[in-house]
Amino acid sequence: MNQPSSRPTSELMLRETASQTAGPYVHIGLALAAAGNPTRDEEIWNEMARDGAEGEHIEVVGTVIDGNGDLVRDAFIEAWQADAKGEYRREFDLKKPFNSFGRTATTFDHGSEWSLKTIKPGPVAHASGQPQAPHINLAIFARGINIHLQTRLYFEDEAEANAACPVLTRIESPARRQTLIARREEVDGKVRYRLDIRLQGEGETVFFDF
Repeated sequence: MNQPSSRPTSELMLRETASQTAGPYVHIGLALAAAGNPTRDEEIWNEMARDGAEGEHIEVVGTVIDGNGDLVRDAFIEAWQADAKGEYRREFDLKKPFNSFGRTATTFDHGSEWSLKTIKPGPVAHASGQPQAPHINLAIFARGINIHLQTRLYFEDEAEANAACPVLTRIESPARRQTLIARREEVDGKVRYRLDIRLQGEGETVFFDF
């Protein structure tokens, strides 16, 4: 028969693993194309919406800029968003035309931009009962960041919904809110939204603690 331990419970619990900055192995394991490696047949990457996905098909692009104003060329970003009806698809399946989860990264090519091919999300319900404005949740991993940063991307042409969003309006400064607003562009007849993420300094992007 096992004897009960006389050690305090606090000593028996596993301690939290220390955080550390994201290094090159993140790209080698999760962003093969950005690392210059052959891709796998099944890859979670930046094509969140394919032909047949319901909703407005869009592309989202941007850069990541450090406190010195320089491009971060090896940042890794994860995206999580609702579908066109404002519902999250919690089961990931590459065979589906749309998945709520995707990954992207900046690179040393093409102006060091990250990109997502997706659909414009619908309004998501909030605990207050007030609908949230259409948005994409972003998690940023990069050198020098010990704990990943979390932010959101909102859409410039959803001004009315943005003004009433219970999350976006929690940011008191209107100027600070603008750091989360992606600008609408049209390239070759296709709709594209641009959001440049600034990690520090003037125009620093708003990051959330959740």
